[in-house]
Amino acid sequence: MHTREIGENVFLIDLKTGGFQNLIASYVLKGKKVAMVETGPTSSVPNLLSALNVLGVKLNDVEYVAVSHIHLDHGGGVGTLLRHLPNAKVIVHQRGAPHLANPEKLWQQSKEVLGSITELYGAPEPVPESRIIATTDGKTFDLGNSVGLKVVETLGHASHHLSYSETPSQGVFPGDAAGVYLNEINVVVPTTPAPFRLDIALASLDKLISLKPKALYYSHFGKAADAEERLRTYGEQLRLWARIAKQGLSNREDLATISNRIRQEDPALQRAAEYVRVHPALGETVLNESVQGVVGYVEKFGDIGF
Repeated sequence: MHTREIGENVFLIDLKTGGFQNLIASYVLKGKKVAMVETGPTSSVPNLLSALNVLGVKLNDVEYVAVSHIHLDHGGGVGTLLRHLPNAKVIVHQRGAPHLANPEKLWQQSKEVLGSITELYGAPEPVPESRIIATTDGKTFDLGNSVGLKVVETLGHASHHLSYSETPSQGVFPGDAAGVYLNEINVVVPTTPAPFRLDIALASLDKLISLKPKALYYSHFGKAADAEERLRTYGEQLRLWARIAKQGLSNREDLATISNRIRQEDPALQRAAEYVRVHPALGETVLNESVQGVVGYVEKFGDIGF
């Protein structure tokens, strides 16, 4: 089981979803109380429980489970996990809360969008409404011993997306607001599935930069330093994709042609192309769904100064 301390009172768990390392991370924050950030999908819950045991975390001591958003790879396992955490409550954006209580629609839509990847993740179980804390920007959760978790609303990737800042290490858990960090090759690639909102996503990045974080704890995957510069670079990458999409649409290019031009003109994607192409999960989401999301945004909203 891959667990390690990555900051003061902050621990990373590699969920090894489907047997794949460096794909989905869950994090543990220890004060007098314990909080977790991200659960991963249902299929990863046994690995997650095993990792808590390795870290010496008693199941009764987990007070909060915070999810960035309700997509299966981030919060799909929360209903299953809570059956093992008798005192824990789930922190989620107020727009996502109804889908945790009744996940059937989420599951059906996920199968339509993700196809066979849903088999890797497993179906979500419902979360009792009494155990859901529906929240938005600015709410803080005190874990004791000067350890805390603050909610930062970061929409764009999804309309129900939250990031979290932590003390005392001044790190940020950005969920999918800062892209996918391929830590093995030190490259960030966009995660922008439809209905993606570039304007809102860029504002969310500015909000995260204003926190002056010392580290980013990516859900996909792991800890990265130079946090402010990475956030700025990601914003420029999104703008580049949008400019290419706008030009392609003006030239009446099809999606495959626009996607190919993005691969050719984005230096980060050039470095990551082969890694992403052969990856069983990222190949579809990065090279197809993310491009579709950016193109869809430009089609609908046009040029707003990117």
